[in-house]
Amino acid sequence: MKIDAEAALFSLKCFAAAMLAYYIALSIGLTRPYWAVTTTYITAQPLAGAVLSKAVFRTMGTILGAAAAVVLVPTFVNAPLVLSFALALWLGLCLYISQLDRTPRAYTFLLAGYTASIIGFPSVDVPATIFDTSILRVQEILIGIVCAAFVHGVIFPRTVTKRLFERIDAILDDAERWSRGALRRPRAATLDRERRTLAIDIAELLQLSVHLPFDTARILPRVRTVRALEDQLSMMLPLASTVEDRIDALSATDDGVPDAVADLLGRVGTWLEGGVRDTVIRDVTAQHLLNEAEALEPVPGESGPLWHEMLLFSLLSRLQDLIVAHRDARDLRDQIRSPSVRAISPHVGRLIDNAGSRALHRDHGVAMRTALGAVATIMLGSIFWIATAWDQGAGAVLIAGVACALFGAADNASRQIDTFMVGATIGVVFAALYGFALMPRVTDFVTLAAVLAPALLVIGSALARPALSLPALGTLLGFLNTVGLGATLSEDFSGFANGAIGLIGGIIFSGLCVKLFLTAGPGSQVARLVRGGWRDVAQRARGNAPDSGRWMARMLDRIGLLAPRLAAQPGDPGRPLLDALVDLRIGHVSGELAALRGTMTPEEEAPVAATLGEIARYFGRGDPRSSDPPPAALLDGIDRSVGAFALDPVRARRRAGLLLLTSLRRNLFPAAPPWEAAA
Repeated sequence: MKIDAEAALFSLKCFAAAMLAYYIALSIGLTRPYWAVTTTYITAQPLAGAVLSKAVFRTMGTILGAAAAVVLVPTFVNAPLVLSFALALWLGLCLYISQLDRTPRAYTFLLAGYTASIIGFPSVDVPATIFDTSILRVQEILIGIVCAAFVHGVIFPRTVTKRLFERIDAILDDAERWSRGALRRPRAATLDRERRTLAIDIAELLQLSVHLPFDTARILPRVRTVRALEDQLSMMLPLASTVEDRIDALSATDDGVPDAVADLLGRVGTWLEGGVRDTVIRDVTAQHLLNEAEALEPVPGESGPLWHEMLLFSLLSRLQDLIVAHRDARDLRDQIRSPSVRAISPHVGRLIDNAGSRALHRDHGVAMRTALGAVATIMLGSIFWIATAWDQGAGAVLIAGVACALFGAADNASRQIDTFMVGATIGVVFAALYGFALMPRVTDFVTLAAVLAPALLVIGSALARPALSLPALGTLLGFLNTVGLGATLSEDFSGFANGAIGLIGGIIFSGLCVKLFLTAGPGSQVARLVRGGWRDVAQRARGNAPDSGRWMARMLDRIGLLAPRLAAQPGDPGRPLLDALVDLRIGHVSGELAALRGTMTPEEEAPVAATLGEIARYFGRGDPRSSDPPPAALLDGIDRSVGAFALDPVRARRRAGLLLLTSLRRNLFPAAPPWEAAA
């Protein structure tokens, strides 16, 4: 019922904004007021801050695209095919940039690309009017943007801040539940799969934080504080999985998990269940747990680095890191909800100051392929249009380009375009019914709004439901662009039919071109994502990725991108995700070991350098579909490094080296015999 009520309210606000924009556009004499109506729906978002940010990004993109059209059309006025190529290149460039951004800001470049096409292609035959056309389109679009921002931002606004608070509380509750599950045996069978959704949750927080500066809430959290929280959440996934692995490894040994450590794990779980939420006892209890974990640490290597001691040391060390991550995350949650921008404690202030920008996965290959596919689509369509002198060819070409821009990068692009086309066809059918049966009987604006209300309210409600949003978007564009919401009503059926054919034909043509140029299923994208992760692990092992926070953020972003793609494939989606998480841990530890090389003795540095070189070669081979196990030379290098660090007289260096090598050995060779047996 809540979803239905929210969808109904969203639809009502969309309709109100659309009618307001239509009335204003008609009142000042704009020739195509339906552009303003369409813009109100395209700009609409359930959250007020998201509407305002999208309005700003759309305004910037519209002005940039219009400026590009004004420059390109007069320059190539005497060569229509060259002009089409120039517009296609502009769209391709903007699409390439937007694909690399992967935040809501990318909307600016996407709009700049296809706005130039929307303005430029219809002006190919009448280039003298390009400036007037650009000004009119910008005015119509800006009216729609302003009306959408006003209605959604003022009338019962749903703020980004409130949504952010709700998501942070839910994410922290889930993260604490998953960490408790990692500390206990037996564990829920679904724990691995559930826990990996944390990567998707972090990506959602990033998207919401981009809208924060535009939100309408009275008190806005600092974006940097949200970034600091994302940093702590990023650590929880690898830390919890590491603690889980060490518990399992210790349980498999003859000595098992010591009773004192098992008791500590139970009390950490109890703290995560309730104490971590209590601001009075959170820090005090966390410090007691940290002190106890440190006191229980063995000293590996002083009497020979027994494998059991190394595992126990690794468990207790990572358990301390996990406790700190959960404590700091809750402190940052309280800071985000604080009405003051001042840090609630010096420690929280340091966390915020140390927060950096989030690094996201960027695939230049996919971005370039998508851009070139859009260019090829436009050029093939332009050749047909110019050769046949089809009067609706410009509209078909620009629709094909827009469809490629919107859907070309998706794994199932052709399916999405097909769905969009079905929606557009439904919209055209409704437009014919309205345009030739109902609207000729309308004599005033109020009656027109009443006649349009049933169709637009139903479409608006569908737009608010993720499962229906894509066909609803197609229906909306098909309906609004052909129903006849111009300055005057036209009852020319042949013109309507020709325009409808151009619209549907352009979408169908884009679908054919996508199948020809841009077909790439989830399996291909999974391979590219894993390959990108492997390249980053190799770079980290070489010491070329010293910023651990940004590196880990990019790896977690890939895990978040993998999850929905693996869900679309047959078989167990948990295994590749598990491998990606293991890769993350290997890369993180390799980078820390590479950073430690400057402080090592020559006896330690030689085997460590060989080990890191083997890791770089193994992960740099570039074929994630290969099932080749890590080479035996890598295990030998790790074991020789362990032997060298076991003899180090400097306790801090011995402790750091053995901790990192234990993690490498467990992640790369989980089935290997204990170190003593392998040495």
